[in-house]
This record gives sequence, structure tokens and C-alpha cells, in this order.
Amino acid sequence: MNQENWSGITEAEVEQIVRRVLAAQGYAAARPEKPAGHRISAVKTSFFGQGSVKMLGPEIRKLGIRRALIVTDSFLAGNGAADRVRAVLEESGAACALFDRVQPNPTVQVVNECIARAKETGAELLAAVGGGSAIDTAKAASIVLKNGGRVEDYEGVNKSREPGIPIVVVNTTAGTGSECTTFYIVTDPSRGTKMAMIDPNCMVAIAVNDIDFMLSMPPKLTASTGLDALTHAIEAACATGANPYTDHDAYWAITAVTEYLPRAVRNGKDPEAREMMAYAENIAGMAFSNAGLGMVHAMAHALGGHSNLPHGVCNAVLLPYVLRYNSRDPEIRRRLERVAEAMHLPERTPEAVIRKTHQMAVELGIPPTLREAAAGKVTPEAFGTLADLALRDSCMATNLITPTRGEVIQTYENAWNGNL
Repeated sequence: MNQENWSGITEAEVEQIVRRVLAAQGYAAARPEKPAGHRISAVKTSFFGQGSVKMLGPEIRKLGIRRALIVTDSFLAGNGAADRVRAVLEESGAACALFDRVQPNPTVQVVNECIARAKETGAELLAAVGGGSAIDTAKAASIVLKNGGRVEDYEGVNKSREPGIPIVVVNTTAGTGSECTTFYIVTDPSRGTKMAMIDPNCMVAIAVNDIDFMLSMPPKLTASTGLDALTHAIEAACATGANPYTDHDAYWAITAVTEYLPRAVRNGKDPEAREMMAYAENIAGMAFSNAGLGMVHAMAHALGGHSNLPHGVCNAVLLPYVLRYNSRDPEIRRRLERVAEAMHLPERTPEAVIRKTHQMAVELGIPPTLREAAAGKVTPEAFGTLADLALRDSCMATNLITPTRGEVIQTYENAWNGNL
């Protein structure tokens, strides 16, 4: 077989499709092969530190931007955050319009509305103000604005031809890592799932992590986004694409989140805790963007798309149960021993990591079981459908072992019942 067949699908992509079909039919699939090499993608410019949003202005002038569209939600548009970014952009010579209809778990419709607003205003740059939802909305809109077609056309890996129109980000949460990744997620309500797009062409041009925009995050949001960052780091450490570069980032982020997230939840005005979480979530984002994710995110995308639960909560609830499943693999057990070391656990075992991730989530206010987290939004009868969606998710392809459909269903059931 030629490296690329008549339809433009490579042999590697065919193998992934076959693996997912086998898994969906209930057959155990072979261990995903390690990549022949590793691509490292990174944001060109990132700013950190209190007040660092002011550093954005000179960069906008360098780009010669005349018209920008601020992409945010109604809360941040109303509390002054978007206005502070607007002031910086306008001082740099860019006229600003506003799109403030971003929602949690942004849908195809929201992205289409953002695209229409960008076209209407002649935007040359999208300025995302917010967390993962605002950033992912801007990424999806950017790709379609430059490449044409529909949002749905870009589901999967490397589907666009050209980099999207420029994006700058002012991050207001410390968890998603969206400001520095090649990933974006859009919910497709027609299928009740989240579409995972992995594409270097969506990378933002400038990322700002200014804790002045994070100090007012409430404890629940601080906890769920922070545990999202922890999940990113742990999955990156265990992914098929893990390498010395990503390992350095992943294990450092695990240490930092373990130490500083509880402090940030207890006292949102703690500047050191906020600053360290800003670094940790960004570094965890760099790790997973270049190493891959895994079964936690695949299952969380299916669950969140079906029930509209917050992504960070889905990850936090599912993480220990997926680790329990994955820990049957000797290589993952070896890597989880390093995770235990990074968490400074007295017992350097996978079981200690499983207990710690569950305990940490509960102590930070996350429901201990899926039954409690998804009350009224999902029932066990949906687990078969969720398993099918999870097995087709792009993130499942970089899990070090590939589960069967029955094993994914069992993992959902374990999380529902609290069987650790």
C-alpha cells in the first residue's frame, strides 16, 4: 500500500480507524505505536506576571492590526475585563468590536455567530478574553475564516490548509491550557458530542497570563480548572507521544498544581498561588499539546457533550477511575510511579496516585462520584452511547493502551458507583 492512498488518507490514519472500529465492536485493540518522531509546537510570544496585559500593546502595533474582534462571554463583557483589553488594543491603534455570546462548552452555532460577527466587522485579529471556551471559540472561528467551509469540516487531526487569522489571548482561568495548545474543542449538539480538533494552524500568536484577570475566580471554578490542568499533565506523562521535552513540563506541572492549587482555592487573592497556577496550567498545556492526552479526555468529551457538564469537573471525576483502568499496563505503572514522585507522595505507586487524585478532588469540592456530579443530566443507560463517542474521540488514539467498548462502559460505571 502506498503511503498515501487515492482518498488522501495515510496508512497511519487507516490504522487508527481500524483500531477504533475494533474497539467499538468490543475487541481489544493493539497497543498504539509510538510516533517515529516528535513535533514540538509552541506559542511565539507569552507574557506572565501581574499587569502583563500592558505588554500586549507594542505587539499589536508590530502586527499592524487595524480592526480586532474581542471574543468573550457576557460576564466578562460586563465586569470590565473585556474593557481593559479593549483599552490596550485601542491604544495600539486597533479599532475593536465585541462578540460576547461565548458559552461554556461552545457549540457550532456559537462559533458560526462569532464568524459572522468577524466578517461583519472586518476583523483582522481575534482577541479571546476568558478561559477555554472563549479561546476555543476564537480558534475555531479563525480556522474557518481563513480556510472556508464549516466548523465540522475540521474535526480530527490537521484538517486545515493554512494558519487561521491571528489570535491573541488574555487568559482569565488557570486550567485549560488552550492559550498554548494545538487543540480546540467544539460541541456538536446534533450528535450530542464534543468535536476534538488537533491542528498547529490554530496556535495563538500571543498569550497573556496576567493574574489580575484571575484573582476574582470563585473557588469552584479555580478547583475545576486547576484539576483540568492536573489531568493534562498526568495524561501527557502517560501518552503515546511523551518524550523528554514533554516529560520535563508534565512532571513539573504535576508538582506545582499539587502544591499551589489547594492554596488558590482556599484564598483566591493569594498572589503566589495564582502566579504559580498560571505557569502550571500553561506548562501542562505545552506538555499535552505536544505529547497527546488519553482516555480521561476522550470520556470527558463524550460526557460533557452529552450532559453539558463543566469540562474540568468531568476530568476531575473520571481521572482516578481511568488511572485505575490504565494501571493494568506495566509501562503506565512505571510512569505513574514518577507521577507519585512528582506529587511527593510517601508511597511511590500507581495506587497512591489514584487515591491522591480522588482525595484531592473531593477536598477541593468536586463530587466524589459521577452519580453525584451528573445528577439529572445523565443516567447509566447512556454509557453505551458515551463509550462509542469516547472511542471515536481523537484523544483516545494517544492513550497508551486502547480499551474495548465494554471496558469504557465499565469505567463509566465505576465512576458512577465510586468503585475504586
